Amino acid sequence: MLLKNRLFTPGPTPLLPAAQNAMAAFTAHHRTADFKSLYTRVLADMKDFVGSANDVLVLASSGTGAMEGAVSNLTSPGDRVLVLTAGKFGERWRDLTKAYFCKVDLVEKPYGETFTLEEVRQKLTPETRAVYVQATESSTGARHDVKGIAELVRANGEGTLLVVDAITGLGTTHLDVDGWGIDVIIGGSQKALMIPPGLAYCAIGERAWRRMETATNPRYYFDFRKERKAAAKGESAFTPATSLFAALGAALDFVRQMGNGDLREGRRALVDNAELAAEMTRAGVQALGLELFTSSPGAALTAISAPAGLDSGKIVKEFRESFSAVVANGQGDMKGKLFRIAHIGYYDFIDTVGILAALEHVLAAVTDHAVEYGSAVRAAQQVFARSRSRELAELAGAKN
Repeated sequence: MLLKNRLFTPGPTPLLPAAQNAMAAFTAHHRTADFKSLYTRVLADMKDFVGSANDVLVLASSGTGAMEGAVSNLTSPGDRVLVLTAGKFGERWRDLTKAYFCKVDLVEKPYGETFTLEEVRQKLTPETRAVYVQATESSTGARHDVKGIAELVRANGEGTLLVVDAITGLGTTHLDVDGWGIDVIIGGSQKALMIPPGLAYCAIGERAWRRMETATNPRYYFDFRKERKAAAKGESAFTPATSLFAALGAALDFVRQMGNGDLREGRRALVDNAELAAEMTRAGVQALGLELFTSSPGAALTAISAPAGLDSGKIVKEFRESFSAVVANGQGDMKGKLFRIAHIGYYDFIDTVGILAALEHVLAAVTDHAVEYGSAVRAAQQVFARSRSRELAELAGAKN
C-alpha cells in the first residue's frame, strides 16, 4: 500500500497546512510596519492562548532557551531553588539550575511517577527562591499537580516563585495561569501550536519581573527585560524568526476558529481535543493488554510499557517500516522499555483510530501473542461515542 509519513511524536508534531502556507509566503523584513503589525498582534493573541494577562515573550529558540532564561533571569549564584523531577525534562531543570550555581534541592521520583504534595511541602523552606517543575513530563507522559504545587508555593511566601515548563502542557492541559499564581510558564512552537520548532514563548508575572531587578546571574540573548522593552515598541530585541511568526499567526487564527471566533474558547477546544484523543488511546492500548507507563497520564501523549521481554525499539521500527508512522521510543534510562504516542496539536479522530489500528498489526508482527483485530479500535470508538452522547445532551440542555 501507499505509505504517508505521519508524526505521532510529542514534538515536532504535524504541521498545520495554513501555517505552512503562511510561512512559505512570508517575506517581510523584521524592521518594517508590516512585520511590526504581525508581531504586535501575535504577542497579544499569545496572552489568550496561554490564558494569562501577563506579558508574553516569544523568542527565537527551542523551549530550552526559555527554560534557561527562566533560571538566568530569576536567580543569583548561591540561591536555593527546588526542582521537582520525575523524568528527562525534570532533569533538565536540575542541570540548568546547577549550571547557574544555584543550591539545588530535589524532589526526585522514578520515571513514570509523580510527587505527592506532602513531599513538595517538606522540601520548601523560607530560603527557597524558586520552584521549577513540568506541567507534563513528556519523557513519561505523566501529568503533575500544578495547581496543588502552586498553592504550596504561594503559602511559602512572597519570596518563592513558581516556574512551570508547559512546553507539552499548554494546549493539552487546562491551566489557570493567573488564578493559580504561576510566575513563569513556558511553551514551544513545535507542540500544540502545530508549527515547526524554533520559537519558545513564556508568560511572565510581575513578581518575576521584580525579581529580575535583583538577580545577578549573567544573561545576554535571553535577557527577558531587554525583550520586554523591545516588545513594547512592537519589535524584538534581536532578529526574529520572521517566517515562523507568520506561521504562528496562522496557527492562532486556526485555534480562534475552533472557538467560533474566540481564541480563549478555541484554546479550551484544543485541550478538550487532546484529552479525548488521549482517553481513546488509553482505552485502545489497554484493550490490547498493554500497560500504561504512568498512573497519572496527561493528554499530550500516551506512554505505553513494552510487553515483557520486548525492546520497544522493535515496536517503533515496525511502525515506521510498515506504516511510515513515527512514534517515540523511551528516553534516557527508559529507552527500549516504553513507546509514546502523541495527541498534541493537529490530531483528530481519524488519526487516533488509525494509529490504534496500526498498533494492532504492529503487535501481531513483533510478538507471539494473538491479537484480536479491531479490539483497540472498538474500545476507542466506545470512548468517542460516549463523548459525543454527552456533548449532544449538553447542547440539548443549553437549547432548553
